[in-house]
Amino acid sequence: MVKLGVNVDHVATLRQARRTIEPDPVFAASMCELAGADSIVCHLREDRRHINERDLRLLKETVQTRLNLEMSISKEIVRIAQDIKPDQATLVPEKRQEITTEGGLNVSGKLSLIKKAVRSLKEKDITVSLFIDPVRAQIKAAKQSGAEFIELHTGEYANSKTERQAQGHIEKLIQATEYAASLGLRVNAGHGLTYNNTRPIALIPRIEELNIGHSIISRAVLVGLETAVRQMKELLS
Repeated sequence: MVKLGVNVDHVATLRQARRTIEPDPVFAASMCELAGADSIVCHLREDRRHINERDLRLLKETVQTRLNLEMSISKEIVRIAQDIKPDQATLVPEKRQEITTEGGLNVSGKLSLIKKAVRSLKEKDITVSLFIDPVRAQIKAAKQSGAEFIELHTGEYANSKTERQAQGHIEKLIQATEYAASLGLRVNAGHGLTYNNTRPIALIPRIEELNIGHSIISRAVLVGLETAVRQMKELLS
């Protein structure tokens, strides 16, 4: 069965809307685990717009499954990750003005910098994944970087307007997964996945884990966090 990583960033976003202490993403992470989440995902952005260092340190102390830190390759963030030592670090592109991550990391164009970040993280026994588009050149560069995992960006699939478009993007993801596996890379996927579109991605062979945040937290507002996580787990089974 495909594993589920739940991103708790949007819990912190709700907290920051009033700059108060609730809802607490750390408490939310515990509830997600009790409901069956296989890992907890958070993104420590350079602008600290939602998750902050205190959250990250507490998550490291309390998460019982696996903590996956999404992060840029900035020296400051790499240093923090080396200090806190999440179980996994997923390197992602980051722009100050973006609402959410707008595409995969350009590994082939920044290979030397990414290699350096990967090496620094692996020195602290942190598993490294690269969030990339399902493109052969990027997958090949990811292998060259020394990362163990890739996370395929599913945004284009999620934004499909027709069934034909969606099927075309699924085929690209299948081919990308097979190519990555042939190089010895392990594969996760995520971005824009919802209760309505996740199932076809979960059925792709060799994808190990789907990382989902916004859709789960949005549903949790209506049905509760434990129910929202359990419903997504059922889709993945």
